[in-house]
Amino acid sequence: MTDAAAIRQAVEAVVDPELRSTIGSLGMVTDVSDDGDRPVVYLALPLGGHPMEAELIARIRAAATDAGATDVRIEPRAMTDEERAALGARMRGQAASDREVALAKPGTKTRVIGIASGKGGVGKSSVTANLAIALTNRGHTVGIMDADVWGFSIPKMMGVSRAPSVLEDMLIPPVVHGVAVISMDFFVDPDQAVVWRGPMLHKALEQFLVDVYWGDIDFLLIDMPPGTGDVSISISQYLPRSEIIVVTTPQPAAQRVAVKAGLMARKVNQEVVGVIENMSWFTGDDGRRYELFGSGGGEALAAELGVPLLGRIPLIPALREGGDTGIPIAIADPESEATLAFASIADELVARKPRLRSHPELVIS
Repeated sequence: MTDAAAIRQAVEAVVDPELRSTIGSLGMVTDVSDDGDRPVVYLALPLGGHPMEAELIARIRAAATDAGATDVRIEPRAMTDEERAALGARMRGQAASDREVALAKPGTKTRVIGIASGKGGVGKSSVTANLAIALTNRGHTVGIMDADVWGFSIPKMMGVSRAPSVLEDMLIPPVVHGVAVISMDFFVDPDQAVVWRGPMLHKALEQFLVDVYWGDIDFLLIDMPPGTGDVSISISQYLPRSEIIVVTTPQPAAQRVAVKAGLMARKVNQEVVGVIENMSWFTGDDGRRYELFGSGGGEALAAELGVPLLGRIPLIPALREGGDTGIPIAIADPESEATLAFASIADELVARKPRLRSHPELVIS
């Protein structure tokens, strides 16, 4: 006979792959009963047709097996309206209330890092996608907010094929490659241009931060639009403790523009934690490195801003191909030059303590 109590304890510790909290804390395990050597797990699903139900059930089976069950029967059903309302209230309390941005409150464990650039075309979005996966591969929970409301590309780069789920007026971002993703791409017709000015942009960003359930994640990476416009200003107002990484290329011309993004972040009291140089070199079949876009831009930008050069990312075809196929190179080729560079950058970010976090007495005005 199996121990139903031990099975229940193991099952309740399973993390829901979409909501990224334990199913016990979410109230999804309503009962575990004995049926000879085959315990029955009664499961209440909050999202109706759970988008990752197959993976969730596989995790439950594995947990029950580890707890001593030779077999397990799982009986899923949809949550009742009352159960969904109770769960929504619990999650809303963890997320925000009265239109507060929970990620901006002192004491949150989430590090918010904006990936910025002075101009388009430097590979900022591919850096965001692959850095998110590198952090996930190191055991961290990560989300991406695609704040480039005119040139959103993160869902395609990450291979997201479905829209967010809705739970009690909260948006549950889809999770792919272990990363939660939200983007304007989910809410705009493919044939429609986004022609918005400041107030509408500000409201959209507020919804991404308040109405999206991010949970208690370790990192939120924000793919910023290029330049120093309305979106960058709004992000600084909503998330004054956020950190900034500036992406540039080796070209001196790109460096001269990129410095503006760093200076803007400083002006609004955001911490610039470092520079990433993208498209640094191409390695030919002969094994030689060719600096197709010149050299020195990343070092010069880091020196001008007084921050470290976090890493240099090589230019390789698979990096571009991954963005087109939805399988970033950090997934497609774990041993590539680029993947190892992203892994090194992730390690350095984890090791660094943000200045604004380590000085809670600092007043942001």
